[in-house]
Amino acid sequence: MSNRQGDFIWYELMTRDADAAQAFYSEVLGWQFSDSGMPGMDYRIGSMGDVPVVGLLNLTDEMLENGAYPQWTGYISVDDVEDSVRRTSKSGGGLLMDPQDVEGVGRFAFVTDPHGVPFYLMSATGEASQSFAKYQPADGHCAWNELLSPEPDAALQFYCDLFGWQKADEMDMGEMGMYQMLRQDDYLIGAVMKKPMEAPTPLWIYYFRVPDIDAATKHVSDQGGRLLHGPTDIPGGEFIAQGLDPQGALFAIIGKRITPA
Repeated sequence: MSNRQGDFIWYELMTRDADAAQAFYSEVLGWQFSDSGMPGMDYRIGSMGDVPVVGLLNLTDEMLENGAYPQWTGYISVDDVEDSVRRTSKSGGGLLMDPQDVEGVGRFAFVTDPHGVPFYLMSATGEASQSFAKYQPADGHCAWNELLSPEPDAALQFYCDLFGWQKADEMDMGEMGMYQMLRQDDYLIGAVMKKPMEAPTPLWIYYFRVPDIDAATKHVSDQGGRLLHGPTDIPGGEFIAQGLDPQGALFAIIGKRITPA
């Protein structure tokens, strides 16, 4: 089975210190890292068991001077990168990096939505990605993609028009507005919600699954990260937490509470 238009297929951490980031996420998420073998670039592959799930890019001085900063970014599958770039621009989005090829991987471009939120467009080669757990929960894999936007309805329209996503359902969160679920064909992707005042910028937040939320949050503190929120219970009996890794990249985790608090 191949990747389909609108699938989240990869997650990438851009960081100032690849060794420190690798040590942090190995403890918190249980990922094992290996070098990608890309010439002239420190790019590492994080795997859960024998399944590649994330990439880790060490930012160079040049990248930092040009405005790059530690962050998680998602790759979304498209059938035609150039056409998707044109449609992104026509709908008010921006282009951060022109379309280009990575040998043996595929073609990609780095863009933003109309509110400045970055993401990658990619037409990948090879087998279908398993980074996002579409149908069954999987530890170490992404479980949910959440967009914080100043204009949720406009953002929803932008992404649905670009990728063919559908609004699945919504949940009223009172003063925080509606939590609007997104569906990709036969599975849920995540949701769009109003950006809270305390969030510095609009952004995608990616929730990675852990087997024990309390153990994982303890690892966050022990490894030099900082919890911003949680663990907080959510519908379905699970808990979420958000934090900053030691280099300042926002991350999120989701999982069960093994021992009642």
